[in-house]
Parts: sequence; C-alpha cells; structure tokens
Amino acid sequence: MAIKSNSKVEVSFSMSSMSDMVFLLLIFFLVTSTLVNPNALKLLLPKSTNQTTAKSGVSVSIKHYTDTNTFTYHINGAQRAIPFKDVEGQVQQALRDMEDPTISLHVDHTVPTGMVVEVMNIAKRNRYKIILATVPE
Repeated sequence: MAIKSNSKVEVSFSMSSMSDMVFLLLIFFLVTSTLVNPNALKLLLPKSTNQTTAKSGVSVSIKHYTDTNTFTYHINGAQRAIPFKDVEGQVQQALRDMEDPTISLHVDHTVPTGMVVEVMNIAKRNRYKIILATVPE
C-alpha cells in the first residue's frame, strides 16, 4: 500500500512584503534627503513691505559714488571708509563673541552684484548669517 501525502506545496508569491519594503525605503530616502544641507549661503531677505526684527551683529555698508564711480566699505555706519581687504578682519573682530553672528548688508542700488557677493562670501567662509537690508515700499 502506497502512502500518499495530502499536503501540497503552494507555488505562489506574495507581493505585500515587497511593497512594504518599497514604501519603507521611499520614506527613508525622503527623510534623509531633507537632512542634506546644501552648500549655500544663509541669506535672509526681508520683504520691503514688512520690517524684520532680526538682531544684527554688525552692519556692512557699500557706498557708490557715481560722480567718481568709486565704492567704499563702512563697518557699523562709521564715517571712515576701509579697504575691502580689511572688511573680513573687522567683521570677525566685531562678531567674535556673539552667539548668533549676523551681518546686515546695506548696499546702494547702483552697486554691482559682484561686490555684494564678495561680502556674502565673507559670511559664508565664517558661517555668519547675512541680511540684505531694503527700504520700505
């Protein structure tokens, strides 16, 4: 007499565990992609219709004299202009003991963008926040 087994092997595949893994990976990559910090400047642009109450550590002003087409740099509204090569040192000295160092950048509307970016690069190198000051509309 032959013994027959009544249990048969089921040859099917369940996709539910595979879809769970895909969703978990999707959530993982979404969360980790938001944590990646791009190498960008921290630039806070206040709207000109509102006033922003950010505590500024130091103010850097770039003045354009259109009659002679020259530019001067001023720290904290000082009347005495300083050369650009001294701006970074004076900003570092003014912000050395601050908890949240911030530069407030005041620029004439005729100043070329390249000069503004040079001051932004100073902020980026030293990991300072920078605010571009505007006038109300």
